[in-house]
Amino acid sequence: MGKVMDVVSRRWWLTALIAAVVVFLLMQLVPIRVSNPPVTGEPNWDSPQTRALAVKACFDCHSNESKPYAWEKIAPLSWWISGHVSDGRAALNFSEWNTGGKGETGDIIETVKNASMPPGYYTWLGLHSGAKLTPAEQQQLADGLKLTLAQSGGGSSGGG
Repeated sequence: MGKVMDVVSRRWWLTALIAAVVVFLLMQLVPIRVSNPPVTGEPNWDSPQTRALAVKACFDCHSNESKPYAWEKIAPLSWWISGHVSDGRAALNFSEWNTGGKGETGDIIETVKNASMPPGYYTWLGLHSGAKLTPAEQQQLADGLKLTLAQSGGGSSGGG
C-alpha cells in the first residue's frame, strides 16, 4: 500500500508542478507592463541637483521615464509594478507637468521630509537602494522642490 501511495503522491506533485509552469507561462501572455509615454514637459527645476535627486528617488514611479529591471517585466510582478507606477503617475507626474501632471502638489515636500517616499517596499532588500535618500538629501530635495513648485506654478495647494 505504501508504494502505491508513494507513486500517487509523486504523480500528484508532478502534475501540480506542470500545471504551475503552464499557468506561469500563460501569465506572460497578459502584457501588463510599465510603458513610457512621451515626456511633454517637466517643471522649471530650481537646480540640476534638485532634478537629479528627483530622478534618483521619484522618477521610476512619478515620471514617464521609468526604468524597470528585466525581472520586473515578468508577470505577475509586472502587473503589480505597472499598477503602482500608474497610481504614482496619477498622483504626480514630473514628465507631464505642462499638461496637468502636477497632481496633488500640496504634500510633496512633507512626503519627502518624512521619508514616506520612496516607499519601504521599493527599497526593500536593496533592490532599488539607489532611490533611498540620506537625511541630508531628503532636506535638499524638499528645499529644491519647494523652490521648483514656486517657480513652476505648482504652488502649495493642499491635496484632497
